[in-house]
Amino acid sequence: MSVPYETAAHEPRESTQSPEERLARLLGRALNSFELPDEALRPMESALAYDGSLHSAMHSAGLHRETYRHTWLLADGSALTLWELVHNTALTGEPQHELYVDEEELRAATVRLPLPSDAPELELPPPSLLSSLSSMPEIPRAYAPDASADHARRLLRRAENADRPGADVAAVLEAACGHRITQAFGRPCRAGRTGLCFSLYEHAFLLGDGRETSLWEVEHTATPDGRHMCEVYATEDAARNAMEDRAARVS
Repeated sequence: MSVPYETAAHEPRESTQSPEERLARLLGRALNSFELPDEALRPMESALAYDGSLHSAMHSAGLHRETYRHTWLLADGSALTLWELVHNTALTGEPQHELYVDEEELRAATVRLPLPSDAPELELPPPSLLSSLSSMPEIPRAYAPDASADHARRLLRRAENADRPGADVAAVLEAACGHRITQAFGRPCRAGRTGLCFSLYEHAFLLGDGRETSLWEVEHTATPDGRHMCEVYATEDAARNAMEDRAARVS
């Protein structure tokens, strides 16, 4: 049985991301990150090391489900774990990411997936964090190869913010050969007015040389007449800061 997330040719085998950056990346792609308790996540922000590994996998008739164990080593020698569930059982067929702080919650979420109970499953023994502090490869993105450079041009063209990415970024994206759009969750925006709507999307692009880059799109109704407005930023932090600023100005 093959595990698709470990076989992508363009996925780097090494990563220089810090333990805190690993946590931020996991939260950013998890659909249920807003449900995770702050008290469980806060110690991981100052962790000394991170280790991740495939825990189990199941593939059947084009559907797949993988679970990953993400562990952070703390300064006092203890370890904290998050469990990631990745599956393509949604109607769109796109990979969905969910995070759980408890293995029992992970099992309950896994049972709810529409996968046959008799499908073969691969389950791996737990790794030793203390004996192996190297990070696992990041789960690669699935890219749509359709007119990606044109998608980037249209996205930048409809952006209304004056500080949107400029010609240098547009030139790089002319070489895009694949793209993927996902809604970003994680840190919520504090909207002060009832009915105010904010959405954040990551437009990830695969370039011809195998590199990856992203644009971050903010859609909101924080406008004088309540109309929808599109803004585009080069980084997630810039996009989230813009959301906070917009919300504060109309609250």
